[in-house]
Amino acid sequence: MSPEAFVGALLRRWYVLLLALLLTAAGAYHVLKPTPLYRASAVVVLKPPVTGNQPNQLANLQPTLATVSYDVVQQLGTPAGQAELAAAGVHGVYALSPRNSGTNATPQYLIPSLQITADQSDPNTADAVTQHVIDVYTAHIVALQNSQHVPTAARMTVSVLVPPNAGLVSGTKSRGLVGVALLGAFGGIAAALWSDRWLVGRAERRRRTALVPA
Repeated sequence: MSPEAFVGALLRRWYVLLLALLLTAAGAYHVLKPTPLYRASAVVVLKPPVTGNQPNQLANLQPTLATVSYDVVQQLGTPAGQAELAAAGVHGVYALSPRNSGTNATPQYLIPSLQITADQSDPNTADAVTQHVIDVYTAHIVALQNSQHVPTAARMTVSVLVPPNAGLVSGTKSRGLVGVALLGAFGGIAAALWSDRWLVGRAERRRRTALVPA
């Protein structure tokens, strides 16, 4: 397509470009005035039982504990687990992410700590949803040990290292505006060119049909 034909197609379908401009403006307004979103985050750790050789539970975190914790996370990710979470009041966007201690000497996921996040439009609701996830996770740890008849003195326990605390999620508005502008420009031009080709083709087919003798 020559530049003249390109410009001509856009001028003929100016109304398509106008519609794209209105949609782009609506998207830009949403970027500038977004719906408030709060993210609650908590950190829990699965601790081993207290022993005479190691009374400090946090100093005796073993990779096997991380394996048990990850297995429970996998269970909660199944349809049955998601249904259980929903029944407990967990809704919206949430995540359970095994996390490392942050040291270079410790391989990933060997520390049995878990970060739980929940996104909601209200900070109190976000905190409550995060706490519901913690409760269900803890219940699974207890049920697992009950099924194996683990003695009380030898049981793993769940400890909340960082309680749920919601904070406002704020993105970069400039990036959002650039993305909306590019998407609006590309979509508007593509829609204008496609509609012009389709309408011109339809007019040509009608003209040919009218020239065919009855």
